[in-house]
Amino acid sequence: MTGAALLPGTPRALRAVIADGTWTGPTAGILDGHQQANLVVVPATAAAEFAEYCAANPSVCPLLARSEPGDPHLTYRGCTVDVRTELPRYRIWRDAELIGEPLDLTAWWPGDAVAFALGCSHTLDGPLRRAGIPVAATAPPVYVTALETAGATRFTGPVAVSMRPVDAALVDAAVRLTAALPTGHGAPVHVGDPGALGIADLARPEYGVFPGIRDGQVPVYWNCGVTPQLALAKAGLPYAATHYPGHMLVFDAEVAP
Repeated sequence: MTGAALLPGTPRALRAVIADGTWTGPTAGILDGHQQANLVVVPATAAAEFAEYCAANPSVCPLLARSEPGDPHLTYRGCTVDVRTELPRYRIWRDAELIGEPLDLTAWWPGDAVAFALGCSHTLDGPLRRAGIPVAATAPPVYVTALETAGATRFTGPVAVSMRPVDAALVDAAVRLTAALPTGHGAPVHVGDPGALGIADLARPEYGVFPGIRDGQVPVYWNCGVTPQLALAKAGLPYAATHYPGHMLVFDAEVAP
């Protein structure tokens, strides 16, 4: 499904066309007045530890909701979703090896799986645009930095960031606005020199496409939901699943401002 004429008008309508396989693309720039979320699925035996990891890294992993063991449904602010079918694309790991990137998790879903919904920086884009701070409608590039997550659980690893070019005169406003939106990762982790984050070349992101930076713009970096995916790869789990980068869960909840 492509084209503005076919764009679903509500998150419920979007989730319906995702569940029936009509919509399989990314969610950046779609219904950007609503909360978007990352997905992480782990065995029940690792769920408490993953929740501890989220608590130690609240800006990296803003925890919105979690399911009961074996239950694929979770609820955020009155909106209940089936995480097996209502994201456009997924990634599945077994013993740290990526084994598939399906459009549906139904056939895979283990009986002890616990799902976590984590806030996503796509949630910031609508409020930024409405405040007169232009950001692209496409998914931002993502970089793996030299920063490390906090805590002492089996979930550990480098911090990934998304980057949006912002006019220098609007950077302070972007920082203030996003600081008030913790479910979108909150304020930026850094502004300016990518070398300070250990990023060698902005033109070569690990994920996505570098959009270029025009004269008068500054690169601004926010925490990114790719970070827990990097941690999962090191956690020694028998299985795990996440969203495919850029293919998020969209809840009914509206985001202010």
